[in-house]
Amino acid sequence: MIVTLDGFIGGPNGELDWMVKDDEMDKVLITDLLSTVDTILVGRATYQVFENYWPVVATNPSSSKDMIDLAHWIENTPKIVFSKTLEKVEWKNSRLIKENIADEIAKLKQQPGKDMVIFGGVGIVSTFIKLGLVDEYRLRVHPVALGSGKPLFKDIKDRMKLKLLKCEKFNSGVVALHYQPEKK
Repeated sequence: MIVTLDGFIGGPNGELDWMVKDDEMDKVLITDLLSTVDTILVGRATYQVFENYWPVVATNPSSSKDMIDLAHWIENTPKIVFSKTLEKVEWKNSRLIKENIADEIAKLKQQPGKDMVIFGGVGIVSTFIKLGLVDEYRLRVHPVALGSGKPLFKDIKDRMKLKLLKCEKFNSGVVALHYQPEKK
């Protein structure tokens, strides 16, 4: 997740114009993502944005090699779409789940393979956090405070203790943090 220093993953209207561009960071984090993850989890809104965005990146001659590699990986990686309103998903390697999120994730975790990653907004992330389905938080903290916006940890009722697994800083001021929730 990309997050501001004060904990927002988007501005009040979901804007992302505050994100710092950093080719060094993109290269390191994309390489890590491609080597450790083999399933993408998304909500409806992110799925619809990705379905229109990444195929264009993959064929755009002005896209960087790293972004083209990421676009091909996203297109070819299995995508699980969580939505109560979509009737079907048609993008390559996509599957729709409309209910029983916890049961479906439990089944996926029992299958062999690499990690799963959530690409998404507040809705799907909040649902996964509330259901206790997040095994690791991989955050890219950008050196900006918005003061208001869409919070990463929305509607948290109980304190969450996290264990730091990894920390990496970049010349742009972005810090990549990996945390694991401590089990109760």
